[in-house]
Amino acid sequence: MTRMAATRDGYGQALLELADNAKVVVLEADLGKSTKSLHFRKAHPERTVSCGIGEQNMLLVGAGLAASGYIPFASTFAIFTERAFEQMRNGVARPNLAVHLCGSHGGTHTGTDGSSAQSIEDLAVFRTLPNVTVLHPCDDVSTRILTKQLAETGSPSYMRTARNKTPVLYDDVKEGTIQIGKGIELQTGSDVAIIACGVLVSEALKAADSLRNDGIEATVIDMHTIKPLDGKLIDRLVERCGALVTAEDHSVIGGLGSAVAEYLVENSLAPLEMVGVRDRFGESGQADEMLEIMNLSAPYIAKAAKKVCSRKE
Repeated sequence: MTRMAATRDGYGQALLELADNAKVVVLEADLGKSTKSLHFRKAHPERTVSCGIGEQNMLLVGAGLAASGYIPFASTFAIFTERAFEQMRNGVARPNLAVHLCGSHGGTHTGTDGSSAQSIEDLAVFRTLPNVTVLHPCDDVSTRILTKQLAETGSPSYMRTARNKTPVLYDDVKEGTIQIGKGIELQTGSDVAIIACGVLVSEALKAADSLRNDGIEATVIDMHTIKPLDGKLIDRLVERCGALVTAEDHSVIGGLGSAVAEYLVENSLAPLEMVGVRDRFGESGQADEMLEIMNLSAPYIAKAAKKVCSRKE
């Protein structure tokens, strides 16, 4: 039976594993229990800074710590990271300070908290900033590995994690196979490539299974790094499949789909269909219900794959 876990748990575990590095410090904005940074706080209270409900202040505290040689990891809900965009831009990204911001509870999969708490634009917002790496891993294992790698990068980052449990795909993987900036091929096919991130990676695998029953062989990619995008992998997918689908629990404007489309226009042209939130806000519902309401689940990914295959020259 497939193990289920939330990506936020991987973030919390990574912070504990990074604790041997005395330069690593953790910042919280009153939500450490939810983002899972509380584990680090309990083990190392002297290296944890509680900034209260003050996300802007948290980012600037992080900037000061990074400028002083520390490696700060700051977390809150994804929707609240947007409050601190100006501080992330001018205080962190512009001077290229290695502050690592984690936004938990991102996307409509958050569910019952409703549209006001469902960040569907966070990846787009932070992707616009120079120097900032943008990540959206799909399971707790890849989240843990990628978070640990961030401590070595020397530049700022934004990572989105999720509250609800999703299938764990990498329990048996060697850590070296998961690297920032390198998409992971989970399944190989020659008819269409499905490029997914976050909670929709497992849905993309389900879609590939259903497509196989219809005689369509799909490649499935976990594109956990939105920026920098793995362009070389996209080139190979265009050559092999000639048609692409992106799948994300995020607006189709500015996120993974936009990133892939921008690359295709400048490099290797191929038809593309985007599965994502279509220029609307979410609503209140259970996590799986939201994937159906927003047309994000496996059947919609499979439908997009069939449509894009019909667009091949």
